[in-house]
Amino acid sequence: MLRTISGFDRIGEENAFAVLARATALAAQGKDIINLGIGQPDFKTPGHIVEAAIKALRDGHHGYTPATGLLAAREAVVRRTLTTTGVEVSPENVIIVPGGKVTMFAAILIFGEPGAEILYPDPGFPIYRSMIEFTGATPVPVPIREENGFAFSAEETLALITPRTRLLILNSPANPTGGVTPKAEIEKLVKGLEAHPHVAIMSDEIYDVMTYDGEEHCSLLTFPSIRDRLIVLNGWSKTWAMTGWRMGWSIWPDSLYDKVRKLAVNCWSCVNAPSQYAGIAAIDGPQDDVEKMCRAFDSRRRIVVDGLNSLPGISCATPKGAFYAFPNIKQTGWPAKQLAAALLDEAGVALIGGPDFGILGEGYIRLSYANSEENILRAIERIERFLAR
Repeated sequence: MLRTISGFDRIGEENAFAVLARATALAAQGKDIINLGIGQPDFKTPGHIVEAAIKALRDGHHGYTPATGLLAAREAVVRRTLTTTGVEVSPENVIIVPGGKVTMFAAILIFGEPGAEILYPDPGFPIYRSMIEFTGATPVPVPIREENGFAFSAEETLALITPRTRLLILNSPANPTGGVTPKAEIEKLVKGLEAHPHVAIMSDEIYDVMTYDGEEHCSLLTFPSIRDRLIVLNGWSKTWAMTGWRMGWSIWPDSLYDKVRKLAVNCWSCVNAPSQYAGIAAIDGPQDDVEKMCRAFDSRRRIVVDGLNSLPGISCATPKGAFYAFPNIKQTGWPAKQLAAALLDEAGVALIGGPDFGILGEGYIRLSYANSEENILRAIERIERFLAR
């Protein structure tokens, strides 16, 4: 028998892709499926971005680029960061990567090993825990509670830090809950982290433009006291509807930058050149499509919350960011994953069960409102009919 490393026995998955595959298979059989499971904008990449990639190909940009990304692409990230956060970073701290997950992979791989502890949000993006377990480090869940508006608690987070803690992962606006942690709570956390200089921080800010009801995203870049151990994850996928382009960026402290460059050389070499030119056009070009998309998500969000709260046994807190709702389904009597599976197979609505996002996800399901208002209303009707049976 072939013998593989034990890490592969611990590695998990992102079940949204399994649900997508099941939904696709059912649709191929002729079943009408409304997919509210996958976390990607249902808008096309804006035309000027597509044209920039085409031009790059026609201009002969077909070869390798630096492992850290084209200087022009890194400089574009610097400009965008200054615009959105007011913080000036150096292009020598920016790395262009093939998607947001790569930054998670690199950060967790750098800090994770047996005996180490890594803190991550629960419920949270499932790849956090999957990669932590792969490295052999101990995953320590940071509870993300509905009664706290699905924001993390600074006090609760700081209480989990031990001498073995290597890395703290944060995410706001958050997947799967749509929670946005207020600036005051982030300030409290940062103040507490000053007493723990051995802990690195990875802030997943991929949904930074998607906030509602007057909420504002607070980037951890704005806190100088932690900049020397802060990793910021961001990218093009959500903001510019570029999930399939596999385009992300991250900002690293000086002490870690060359380690990530070496990982790039050993693994992905570089991001393809035309996508990087498209990324430059996305940042520097008109933002009308981004604003239009965010307005559409806001409108859909209201429909989703009103619709879910009208259903028997379901209550839904109003999400403040991203494009997800995380309704509480405990009063239905259904285990979350069983309900999600039944809704897909019997009602034709694809959703994700809360336990796929962590231990504290039981009793919840995730619904992505990156779909049309018409489809969202149809899905609510189908869920209502299913629960009324």
